Amino acid sequence: MSVFWRGGLTGPIIGALWLLVLSVTVAVAVSFGTGDAFRPVVWLSLLWGALGGLALVAARPGVPVAALSLAVVLGALAAVGFGPVAVGESVGTGWEIGVNAVLGALFGLSARVILEEVPGLGALTRHQFEDAVIRFLTGFGYIFFTAIVVIPFYVMVMTSLKSQQALLQNPLDFSLDLSRGMELFRSYRELFVDYSFARYLWTSFYVSCLTVFITLLFSVPGAYAVARLRFSGRAAFSRSILLIYMVPMIVLALPIYIAFSQLGLRNTVFGIVLIYPVTTIPVALYMLQGYFRGLPAEVEEAGLMDGLSRLAVIWKITLPLALPALASVSLYVFMIAWNEFLLAFMLLDDPSKFTLTRAVTSLNSSEVPRQHLMAGAVIATVPIMALFLGLEKFMTKGLTAGSVKG
Repeated sequence: MSVFWRGGLTGPIIGALWLLVLSVTVAVAVSFGTGDAFRPVVWLSLLWGALGGLALVAARPGVPVAALSLAVVLGALAAVGFGPVAVGESVGTGWEIGVNAVLGALFGLSARVILEEVPGLGALTRHQFEDAVIRFLTGFGYIFFTAIVVIPFYVMVMTSLKSQQALLQNPLDFSLDLSRGMELFRSYRELFVDYSFARYLWTSFYVSCLTVFITLLFSVPGAYAVARLRFSGRAAFSRSILLIYMVPMIVLALPIYIAFSQLGLRNTVFGIVLIYPVTTIPVALYMLQGYFRGLPAEVEEAGLMDGLSRLAVIWKITLPLALPALASVSLYVFMIAWNEFLLAFMLLDDPSKFTLTRAVTSLNSSEVPRQHLMAGAVIATVPIMALFLGLEKFMTKGLTAGSVKG
């Protein structure tokens, strides 16, 4: 390969950008964890990162040596007020030295790995340069997208565990006062005792289960018909399945509200169970027809030749083979129904019929403490998150099993 770049430029540039990313990440994490003020110093992060990257490329130390060396260096710089992470007046110098030392260790561990393919200060091939850039972007992507997910959830959980007095004193302090003991969970206890959240959980659970049942009841035969049977308009029907799903629900909100009000279905759980499958059947049809097409038709034809009816073939042969897809579609539909908010907010006014998302919205009031709203959001989020994380592999397997025919 031809010479493309030089290690003497790649190391400092990537080092500077990477230390800036880590400085911001560490400062935010420590601030959230302790409630004290930590902030990244941009110009110092870029300066020390460039010098650190240059040293890592020139000296090429082992990963443990790099981590220890940079931890000592950044800790020493923090001691004289030139660390990449600065602290507020209320925070002691020991904290500043410790945080910058940890930052230096993290930088040494990760930057040495990122610059692994950079052989020195001399010429780099395109492959070596691109490998270093890809490693940097991969690390940045992990940090950035993890922060987007973790920070809001962390703020939500920590706020739900705060007392009203602590929130009024410092709303931005997300540290945890463990001396309160079981009083940390006071908001959760009051939600179940005073706000009937157990009933809302049960309502959302059985509404979601009924939505899954009704969706599968219609989508399984519909998807099978599109995938296996020959009838007039089959191709047009197959292409138009997702058109309904692509119409924004906000466009349909007013007609649905008017129709349900005239039919007496507004403010009833039956109306919710009736309308939720309308939003999930199209996507379930689309997902299942692709899977059914991937199943070998010869197995079903053998069943027909043995005297089974078409319905018997579906029940005894097709559905058992399609269990992974049915499970993944069921989980997907369950999550849609559990998290649905617009229709529940529009159609339900009676608190005794609220779903969980509608109940959480009712907590957004000046009369309800803010920690109760956050506790309600945690209650609504944790069950479906645990369900998804527990069945993620199974869901992925079911969604991709029919992607390759045969």
